[in-house]
Amino acid sequence: MKKRYLAAAAEALMVLFLILFLYPFIIVFINSAKDSFSVTQYPMRLPEHWGQLLVNMRSIIVSPNIRYGSSFLSSVMITAASLVLLTILPSQAAWVLVRTKTRVSQLIFMVLVAAMVIPFQIVMFPLISWFRLIFDVTGIRLLRSYTGIVLAYIGFGLSLSVFMYHGFIKGIPLELEEAATIDGSSQPGIFYRIIFPLLAPIHATICILHGIWIWNDFLLPLLVLGRGNRIQTLPLAVANFAGAYVKQWDLILTAILMAMIPVIILFLAAQKKIIKGMVAGSIKG
Repeated sequence: MKKRYLAAAAEALMVLFLILFLYPFIIVFINSAKDSFSVTQYPMRLPEHWGQLLVNMRSIIVSPNIRYGSSFLSSVMITAASLVLLTILPSQAAWVLVRTKTRVSQLIFMVLVAAMVIPFQIVMFPLISWFRLIFDVTGIRLLRSYTGIVLAYIGFGLSLSVFMYHGFIKGIPLELEEAATIDGSSQPGIFYRIIFPLLAPIHATICILHGIWIWNDFLLPLLVLGRGNRIQTLPLAVANFAGAYVKQWDLILTAILMAMIPVIILFLAAQKKIIKGMVAGSIKG
């Protein structure tokens, strides 16, 4: 009986945490289907007409202030380019570090792991200074450009990606690579034909974890892209829209909901792969 009571208490606590976690999302969702007056006067009530949600969405899409279409496209391009490079480059680096048994490779891996604990706030202003210096020296524009924001995401996401790939690759038998070498395969061929496909669980985990971070990130795009730029991500567009229309909470909440929907769908569709990849990467080797 004591174990049952403890189990029931634990379940009740988990339900409470679930409600607290979902509460902001529920508030955003139900108030996105209201007009501005109802949002401010009756924020906890359910909407009288759910069709108002479609009306608000149409207003957001056609609004010239938020530029939802171009902002959505920019977010997709930045996220996709960053994820492609955050799977190819770290997996190559991790494979070389695992198969090269030297002190230098161990030192490089430890430096990458140590970089994971450095707060972003410490390096954000030096990052901008370096981008400006690069432009002054080489003429390559990294600020207010796709190239700069993608390179920034690669730099900040590289350490975690290498760490996860490193743990998984240690569990791949070396005999597979030796057999491929005997058959005459080159090093790039061994990696892309044998190793890279075996990393599918980690690929999925890296893409989803970094994808959620990049899609929702606000501070780094604000620093690199700035406000009022022709290139802006959805979080920047929503923030600019909220600043200009602070009293139209119905449209502000609808814009937030529309920015959240893609990443929520991605997470729900691939949550099993996230857990599978994280567990595999933590117990290999």
